[in-house]
Amino acid sequence: MTSTAGSAAEPQAGAEGPAGAGPVRVLLVDDQPLLRMGFRLILEGQDDVEVVGEASDGAEAVRLAARLEPDVVLMDVRMPVLDGIEATRRIAAGSQRSRVIILTTFDLDEYAFAGLQAGASAFLLKDVAPAELVSAVRLVASGDAVVAPRVTQRLLETYVRGLPAPSGAPAPQRDPLLDDLTPREQEVLEAIAEGLSNAEIAHRFFLSEATVKTHVRRILAKLHLRDRVQAVVYAYETGLVVPSQGLDY
Repeated sequence: MTSTAGSAAEPQAGAEGPAGAGPVRVLLVDDQPLLRMGFRLILEGQDDVEVVGEASDGAEAVRLAARLEPDVVLMDVRMPVLDGIEATRRIAAGSQRSRVIILTTFDLDEYAFAGLQAGASAFLLKDVAPAELVSAVRLVASGDAVVAPRVTQRLLETYVRGLPAPSGAPAPQRDPLLDDLTPREQEVLEAIAEGLSNAEIAHRFFLSEATVKTHVRRILAKLHLRDRVQAVVYAYETGLVVPSQGLDY
């Protein structure tokens, strides 16, 4: 099993890193004490990372996230009292600072998909290599992508395409917020949803990467999205991008 964390990370335009110049503050959430201990030992071996708390269930995670305001929450999914997906949803709704990394068993599983929908900024495999875990925490804290855009796209293609549409259900309605985007910004949003990197978007539209980053920052602000991963989720959920049929990955 290989982790997706080693994928090329791409800066999220406009995303802000941890406040101040202090270490990255991490909250560990898992109902297995040994797993929390393992993550703590790995992370606390870094001068620029500090584990500020641990939670054994989702409800405790929500309470601690509100009190401690960590930069990154490492979130397990299957836990008692409140599962990690609902805990992620509550943390994402209540904080613009804390970013959630969902811990999954497989890179293409329903929990990773549900976690992204709930507001997670990334997902990692539970057996991630120590160096990749540390890198992922740093990158998410600074607003960068951990999962390659095409992995996120493939995940969404897999699960959105597999969801049965209710009989007679209307097509997704166009979000009025899209009207606030310029034609170029909408083109860039569609390219993001295709899984293109900033460099690839720049090449397609004959722009500089700095200009692309500016477009991405404005798109996120206008659509009230947390980061690039959420932009991809948004594009699928609003029907801006229609899942392809018969994709061969």
